[in-house]
Amino acid sequence: MTFFLFFVAYAALVLAAGLIFRRRMGSLADFFLAGRSLPAGLIFVSLTASWFGATSILVTTDEAFRTGVRAIWIVGAPAVLTVLVLAVFLVRPLRRLPIVTIPDLVELKYGRLVRHLASALIVWYMVLLAASQMVALGRFLEGFLGWPYLGCLALGTAVVLAYSVSGGLRSVVFTDIVQFALLVAGIAGLLFFLGGRSEAGDVERAIRAAGRDGYLSLFHDFKTSALMLLSFTLAWTISPIAFQRIRAGRSEAAARAGLFGAAAMLALLYAGVVLAGILALPLFGGIGPEETLLSVVIRAKAGGPLGGLLFAAVLAALFSTMDTAINTGALSLTRDVIDQIRPRAAERPVFVSRLATVAVGAGAFLAATGFRSILQTIGLASEIMAEGLFVPGIAMIFMRRRAPLAGLLSLGLGGGFSILSFLSSLGILPIHLPAWPRSVPYGLAASAIGFVAGWAFGRRDR
Repeated sequence: MTFFLFFVAYAALVLAAGLIFRRRMGSLADFFLAGRSLPAGLIFVSLTASWFGATSILVTTDEAFRTGVRAIWIVGAPAVLTVLVLAVFLVRPLRRLPIVTIPDLVELKYGRLVRHLASALIVWYMVLLAASQMVALGRFLEGFLGWPYLGCLALGTAVVLAYSVSGGLRSVVFTDIVQFALLVAGIAGLLFFLGGRSEAGDVERAIRAAGRDGYLSLFHDFKTSALMLLSFTLAWTISPIAFQRIRAGRSEAAARAGLFGAAAMLALLYAGVVLAGILALPLFGGIGPEETLLSVVIRAKAGGPLGGLLFAAVLAALFSTMDTAINTGALSLTRDVIDQIRPRAAERPVFVSRLATVAVGAGAFLAATGFRSILQTIGLASEIMAEGLFVPGIAMIFMRRRAPLAGLLSLGLGGGFSILSFLSSLGILPIHLPAWPRSVPYGLAASAIGFVAGWAFGRRDR
């Protein structure tokens, strides 16, 4: 009952933030880009909160407890690296292009057919990304509320959709302010608590007692870590989430400053959760709990106000990424699918945008019912973008000429491989492809080969 009351208080807080600060909207840009008026501070807070999700706070602490400092490679290093790459190299070209979404640029450089294929991949990616947060939310809440997994899933999804449907990106951004504050306070409180429970030398003794080889080595068993780093970095560099925040900024300078601030804060947050996982080793005698580490710390170790704060911090990480994924996915569904099929839908942009938000949320909910692994779900989502859109996506930003065949072959081969890999992982297709993240180099190579071949044949035909 205590944690249900904590959840109600948290839900009331984010609903208030999302609904009170909404504005009257009359266009797609109002709903999905907040009128292109976000200052650097809001971009910084929103991007930090939306990028620090389920894998960041739950999986990273578990992996740090189990494997040590190299857990930073899972999502921490790719998140910081991606935001820096975007800030240094991509803010200016993305701000200057006459486009709203990534498929707008795809059509300019590769044609309408490739636009439709890219739109399908992006919507699919955003649905799976939202689903990964729902999986984490359902698993996290069922341990505290005592409800069935589906009931917890439905409860959290309903809260997110309530403010996302009502206020669009502006509501998402203002809930991110609350969630950012809870994240920072929660991780600081967690480190203070764990640090106070262990004396000097306890961690080192626990490492030796548990026989954790390479626990404090950043590059121990780096092969798998490197593949995850590659998959997430490539996927997030071309991610519609960062693209949306860059386009929503009031200026190029505001967008760049917001990204640099987010990179610095993400580095601190990820360092904090990795350190927390390591500091928890003596607390559990080197034997990991069956649930997520933070769930046990909150319920059985911390207790009281600190337990409530940590509970809210985990919810903030999950909600802030879920609402962003749903909002960004709805932008692509509205602009790149519905408007292309039914142009008259643009006459009622806010109404259609709200319907698209519900549709993406419902699709993510259905996907979440079929998965129980947070890392697998977000990994499969990143595979779609890394293999299907990274090569043609980065090339099109700097290309001066149209190259329809290059875009078609690159997206077709890379995206096709990611689809086969996805279906293989679910056991739907009776084929044996390398599982994620080992599949990423193969799909990326297929995409690159397709682009080069298409570019060569396209030049020869001119």
